[in-house]
Amino acid sequence: MASAQTLAARRERHQHVTLARRARHRFRTRLSESPALYLPFARVKYPGPSPEVIGPDTELVIDGYTRCASTFAVYALQLAQPEPVRLAHHLHAPAQLIAAARADVPALAVIREPRGAILSQLVREPDVALRDALIAYTRFYRRLLPSRHRMVVADFDEVTSDFGAVTRRVNDRFGTGFAEFEPTEQNTVRCFELIKLRGTLSPVLLGFESGTVTAEDLLPEIALLIRQSKEQAGPAAWVPSRDRDRSKAALQQQWEQPGLTLLRDRAQWIYQAFRRPQ
Repeated sequence: MASAQTLAARRERHQHVTLARRARHRFRTRLSESPALYLPFARVKYPGPSPEVIGPDTELVIDGYTRCASTFAVYALQLAQPEPVRLAHHLHAPAQLIAAARADVPALAVIREPRGAILSQLVREPDVALRDALIAYTRFYRRLLPSRHRMVVADFDEVTSDFGAVTRRVNDRFGTGFAEFEPTEQNTVRCFELIKLRGTLSPVLLGFESGTVTAEDLLPEIALLIRQSKEQAGPAAWVPSRDRDRSKAALQQQWEQPGLTLLRDRAQWIYQAFRRPQ
């Protein structure tokens, strides 16, 4: 049995780690708002195949706050196309969408009501504090508000239920000709199957996301990835599950804390403001 002194030392180390991670999260939240500062850093940190940073070859940007269905949107878009589309995606940084707006690159900003997005985030990232996540969510979409008219906005529910309609709005807004995803049960299952395999970090699968790998080239990889995914716990975190739902239910009590009322109200306000039709 550990001594009281040992337990105290462990608690102190845990506290230092937690404080350091919170500081890193807060720093990243602010840095990711600036295209000039964040995007050069992201190009070094994420050389490919995914996430992908906006560049000269980018045909479309799909991004948003984490856990807002950007992964579903990316796979639905690519699965519907006869040829891969070069996407910039998954930075979860306002800078990515701001850069697209400034360069007149077609952009789709995904959003989800704050409780669903943030509780899902905390299940997947338990080191993130609820207070910090509320602040980060609000800052994310507030930073994008001035550029809101230069992008298409799609809510989580629309992305996951009728992405074809989302694609149609992108085509209407930007004059693009992307094929529309048909939200059949078979196509939706295919999306979730690929999402489940994302945790394998297969370069082929991740290249498919970014538009550097064709669907034809991806097919031989699928069977191998399915075998790999059964040996790893990670991929299950990408898709809905009963365990995740139970974890989110446990966080509900924290969500309702009176001390977070103002932050919750601000997050809800920005959610409504950002979704408001232009």
